[in-house]
Amino acid sequence: MIEVQHLSKRYGPFTAVDDVSFRAESGEILGFLGPNGAGKTTTMRIITGYMPASEGTAIVAGHDVFAQPIEAKRKTGYLPETPPLYPDMTVREYLTFVAKIKGVRKDIKGRVDEVMKKTWVADMADRHCGKLSKGYKQRVGLGQALIHNPEVLVLDEPTAGLDPKQIIETRQLIRALAGNHTIVLSTHILPEVSQTCQKVVIINKGKVVAIDTPDALTQRLSGAVTMYLQASGPVDDMHRALQNIAGVVRVNVADRKDDSGMFEVDTEKGADVRRELATTIVRGGWGLLELRPVRASLEDIFLSLTTAETATSEPAAAEEQEVAGA
Repeated sequence: MIEVQHLSKRYGPFTAVDDVSFRAESGEILGFLGPNGAGKTTTMRIITGYMPASEGTAIVAGHDVFAQPIEAKRKTGYLPETPPLYPDMTVREYLTFVAKIKGVRKDIKGRVDEVMKKTWVADMADRHCGKLSKGYKQRVGLGQALIHNPEVLVLDEPTAGLDPKQIIETRQLIRALAGNHTIVLSTHILPEVSQTCQKVVIINKGKVVAIDTPDALTQRLSGAVTMYLQASGPVDDMHRALQNIAGVVRVNVADRKDDSGMFEVDTEKGADVRRELATTIVRGGWGLLELRPVRASLEDIFLSLTTAETATSEPAAAEEQEVAGA
C-alpha cells in the first residue's frame, strides 16, 4: 500500500534523508520513529507530495507520488504536526469546506456528520476552530485527513502537545482506524509506537537503522535473556545455588532484605531455565515469590541504535540543518 525505495533529500551539501526504504502493508499501522532532527517530517512531506525528493521513489496506493501526484494525493490523508485549521470557521463549516475541495460529491453533510462522530468532535460541531482545545484541534485535524475516506493516512506527531487523557483518546482513535486505512505514524515518542503500531521503522540522521515489529526488535537486539526472580530465604545461599544452574551466565542481587532477595539472572541466549530456577528454589526449601522474564524495552533498543549512530556523527549540526530544511 505504501512502498518507499531509496528515498533521499538533499539541501545543498546536507543530506536530510539518506537512501530510506520501507514498506507498509494494507491496513497496517507503521511507526516511523526517530529523535528530533532525524528526517521524519521531511520523509512524511515527500510521501504526501508536499515536497520533492532528490532521489528515489514513493508509491502510495498504487500511484507514484512524483509521476502521478494528483492520483496519489486523492488516496492520501495528511495530518501535519500543526493541524491546518481555519480559526474563524466552525468545525462543521471547516470539514464541509475540506470535503468539497477534496472532491466529496455525494451527501457531504452525511459524510461530515460521520467523520465528526468517528473523531469524537460532534459535540463541538458549531464551535469555532480557533476556540477549541489542543486535543479537539488535533481530532478535527484528523477529521480533515479522513473526510475523503483515503486509503492511506500519514500522521506527523499526532499526539504532540496533548495531555495524558487526550493522548490515550487519540491512540484509541488511531488504532480503530487500522484495517480500513494504511497508516504511517511519525513520532519521537516511544510509547506511541509500542502501544499503537504493528511495525517500526527507526530512523536516525536521515538513515534507516532498523525495521521490524516491536516484539521482533526486542528479541533480535536484546542479547542474553534476563529473568527476574524474587524468593524468601537466605540471600547468599540462594545466590550461590542460582549461579550453579546450567545456562545461567550471571546472577545479580538487585535487592536484599532480612528474609528475602530479588535477583536478576542472565541466561544464555536461547536457553529456557525457568523450570530449573523454580526447582532450585523449591528444593532448597525457600519460597518462590516471583519469576518472570525481563525483556529489553523499545526505549533500550531505540537508545542503543541511535546512540551508536550519533557517536559517529555531529548531531547538533545535523539537527540544525533538518530544522532549516523542514
